Amino acid sequence: MRKGLTVSLLVAAALGMLALVAPATAGATGSPAYYLSLGDSLAQGVQPTSSGQSVITDQGYADDLYSLERLQVRGLRLEKLGCPGETTTSMIQGGVCDGAYAPFADQLDAAVEFIDTHDVALITIDIGANNVDDCISGSGISIPCIAGGFAEAQSDLPTILAKLRAAAPGVPIVGMSYYDPFLAAWLQGPAGQALAAQSLQLTIAYNGLLEALYGAASAPVADVESAFQTRNQSTIPIVQLPVDVAAVCTLTWMCAPAPVGPNIHANALGYWVMASAFAKTIGKL
Repeated sequence: MRKGLTVSLLVAAALGMLALVAPATAGATGSPAYYLSLGDSLAQGVQPTSSGQSVITDQGYADDLYSLERLQVRGLRLEKLGCPGETTTSMIQGGVCDGAYAPFADQLDAAVEFIDTHDVALITIDIGANNVDDCISGSGISIPCIAGGFAEAQSDLPTILAKLRAAAPGVPIVGMSYYDPFLAAWLQGPAGQALAAQSLQLTIAYNGLLEALYGAASAPVADVESAFQTRNQSTIPIVQLPVDVAAVCTLTWMCAPAPVGPNIHANALGYWVMASAFAKTIGKL
């Protein structure tokens, strides 16, 4: 049944992609236009290798979204500045991807410099997951840790968006809500199901905070939460598996056997679903 579910999701994603593709329009003359992808590991398309090592790939949502948007903007190029492990705080202050943005210490300043020196047509950003991901483990959820992650996002994200907007007035800046990888704990029995239920409520609350902060900065949000069926707890017949759990198992590496999984990152299909959510929000450039 899981194979059937995967095929169904793949077909749905493919149909969504086809519906969103529009005829190409002429790009601006002169210097090429860029799509700038900012944020954490998802912005770089990180996935695990067969040995379980998380590596940057060219099968992330930014790569997939780029393949769609370049059909509308001739000559469009992709620049990915995302930093695996980046938090809202480290995006401003640095400290995670040291040396990656030389001569700048942090991703935000590097992004502003890129915007200042290139013709940027689109900016996407996903940031904040690493503020809270380490607060959840098999032993439970650290509420003080979660509270700290929420507070950091509430303080940092407006600063990030204000600086990007000042550098790129008129350029679409699109944020993202998150899926909940820890729903996979549901498969571990009663204790895991209790953890999954707590994680779901925290994900909904955290996405609500992020969406409010993006909204205050007039930045639309790609609804990845809904694209991953995060709130859909209806049961799939026969397999008796909640839809949200099945989606996480199908679209991420959380249910993959060791050493590949569990891994919180999306797989190739999951990144396509994320790109579809972005494309739906962006519309036609």
